Order: sequence, then C-alpha cells, then structure tokens
Amino acid sequence: MIIVYGIRERLDPIKAQLSDTLHQCLQEVLGLPEDKRAHRFVPLAREDFYFPGGRSDAYTVIEINLMAGRTEATQKALIKTIFQRLEQQLGLAPVDVEITIQEQRPYQWGFRGMTGDEARDLNYRLDV
Repeated sequence: MIIVYGIRERLDPIKAQLSDTLHQCLQEVLGLPEDKRAHRFVPLAREDFYFPGGRSDAYTVIEINLMAGRTEATQKALIKTIFQRLEQQLGLAPVDVEITIQEQRPYQWGFRGMTGDEARDLNYRLDV
C-alpha cells in the first residue's frame, strides 16, 4: 500500500499520472502484477503541511508499506527508480520528493480474511 501526501493544489492535478508512475516502478522493480495497485492520496491544505526548507510547493511524501522480504538492493533500486521516473514523467525534482519504505512481517498484514503468511495464492514474490 502506498500513501502519498502533498499540497492539494499541486497533488490533485497529478494524482492519476503519479499513481500510474508509481505502479510502473513497483511492477518493474518488485514484480507486482497490474491488479495489485493500492494507492491512497492525502491532499492537504497548505497550512496543514509543514515541510523542510529548500523545498517547493510540489513537495511530496511517499510512504510505501510492504510485506517484509525484499532485499536492501531491491528496496534501494525501487527508491532510485521512483526518483528518476517522477522527475522524467512528472517534472518532480528529487529535492521535492521524500520516500520511505516501511516493512511489516507477513503475519502483520490482513487481507481477504486472512493474514499475509497464510496466503498461498500470491502471484508475486517477496524475496526479490
């Protein structure tokens, strides 16, 4: 699951393209299938979004929640691919993007009435 935060006036116009770009990166680097898109956008009023100096109103925070299992190299590749594609496809400067990856053990995920460690029908791998 991905949660994206930004200033409403900057985030709303690019949500669809941003979702497409993020999902392309997840498919390419993690091997996620097309139907595993789970993105949430949180557009904030300017007065509700404080961010570091040296950033523009395009400042965007991307939180990526994953079941644990991907290697350090894979996670770094995902972050770098996202930075590159966001700059190429949306014109978002890397200085205006913050990405965090949060991992949870599969038993800490719940979906379709079971926990992640009980799922035997995942059509993607965690150990990449």
